[in-house]
Amino acid sequence: MPVSNSNPTNYQSIHDAVRNCDVLHLEVMVKNGASVNEVEPRDKFTPLHTACNVGALECVHWLLWQGADPTVTTPRGWTPAHIAAIRGFENCIEALSNNGVSLSTKDARGQTPLHLAAAHGHSFCLNTILRSGADITVLDNMGWTAVHSAAYHGRLGCLQFLLKWGGVADEVDINGNTPAHLAAAEGNLPCLKFLVCQSGSALSVLSARNDHGETPKDLAQTFYKDNILEYIGHIEREQDNPEDGENLSFPAHVAAYNGDLNHLRMLVENGVVNINERDDKGSTLAHKAAGQGHINIIQWLLEMGANMNITNQAGETPCDVARRFSQLACAKLLGGTSSDEAEELVVGSEDEEEEEGDGVKKRARKSKKLQDGAKGRAKMKVEEYERLLEVAKKNYIQLGGSLEEDRKRLREIRDKDHTINELESQLEYEKLRREKLEAQLDQYKREIGYLNAQIENMQLNYSTEESETQVARSKKKRLKKKSYDDSGVYIKRNVTVSERGTKYKKIIA
Repeated sequence: MPVSNSNPTNYQSIHDAVRNCDVLHLEVMVKNGASVNEVEPRDKFTPLHTACNVGALECVHWLLWQGADPTVTTPRGWTPAHIAAIRGFENCIEALSNNGVSLSTKDARGQTPLHLAAAHGHSFCLNTILRSGADITVLDNMGWTAVHSAAYHGRLGCLQFLLKWGGVADEVDINGNTPAHLAAAEGNLPCLKFLVCQSGSALSVLSARNDHGETPKDLAQTFYKDNILEYIGHIEREQDNPEDGENLSFPAHVAAYNGDLNHLRMLVENGVVNINERDDKGSTLAHKAAGQGHINIIQWLLEMGANMNITNQAGETPCDVARRFSQLACAKLLGGTSSDEAEELVVGSEDEEEEEGDGVKKRARKSKKLQDGAKGRAKMKVEEYERLLEVAKKNYIQLGGSLEEDRKRLREIRDKDHTINELESQLEYEKLRREKLEAQLDQYKREIGYLNAQIENMQLNYSTEESETQVARSKKKRLKKKSYDDSGVYIKRNVTVSERGTKYKKIIA
């Protein structure tokens, strides 16, 4: 949080207190009659503009609480949200959004905070603005979207972020220029390479013409952008002379491109290929792996001592290729940084930058103390407002008013009582049903007992009849004559036989 070296007792206006993030003196000055919407003569800034310009978050909160108008504009049409987007203070933008401030307001050139954040390379501000619901396709007076602004100013990180959020890469402005035209005209080679890679067809991007019949190459020639011309020439040569046998000639490059680490390790360790071998386009194994985001292959190549500073015919290192294809993890592993981190637009003159550089250490020492003081004051403010809110609620109730929370509590009580009554009625019904079922159960038990008794009587009668039947059968067996031969029956004859022998005669049946 920036802090000035001026003496707090020498504040000439409310803006001086805001610049020093001095909320205590700011509050005193407002109580003494200073306006929270006072316009500064030089820049036409209100205190809220000034707070967003220096990133004084606590002052932003306090001014919004005191009713500061967030819609006041400067002669350029800038609201406090525009200033925060230019300076890159996403916390101030979030505070404005949380208080209902619109982030879609346009300035004199029709640009919203989204355009300005993209132009100045503040990707965190872009994230905050888009999450608040801002339209990513909004146009300014020249027909530019935020994608155009990022491409024109060479903000590769913002360009990648906007396209991930649904930005259109082939949108044209009022002159028919696509973002690729603007990147080529300004010599922003990384942005142009990224747009070409995102399109899937290099010719469709590089052959697009604006309303004046100019392609990106024509604009690069007009403004003497040699790096762009060299890159486009390489793309054209590549399209005119395709290499059909590339896969057969460079198997290691194919393995690195496809992410086949085992095959690549076998080829290198067996001495089939060199770890820094180039293909016909000057690309090494690291170039192929970095373009596809194969981190495991990049790590293995680094461990094996591969040279990551070799450039291909387009003059790109593996890190450049990773950035062009938006493989940020590989770019970080290779030691690269995004372009919006390497280039930052600082608002203010060079003299002011030098003065701020001299005071960096002093501001760092005071930062912790100021932050702790801001937290303490914010907590005290919360406690004070909570106490006042409780007093106001009691006064309102005493005057016969009904608070929304009380009405909500009464509705909940009525709903609970209704639910309890329904449950009690259901319980009574279940009790009666249970008694009825118990009576039926007793009746069924009596019927079961009666049927069991009938079964026992039937079993007893059956056993008695069985015993009588067995006795009758035994008597019949005793009365039956025994036979001595199976082939006939002996019959006693009542006749006299003169011959000697048996008195029985065998009759053959």
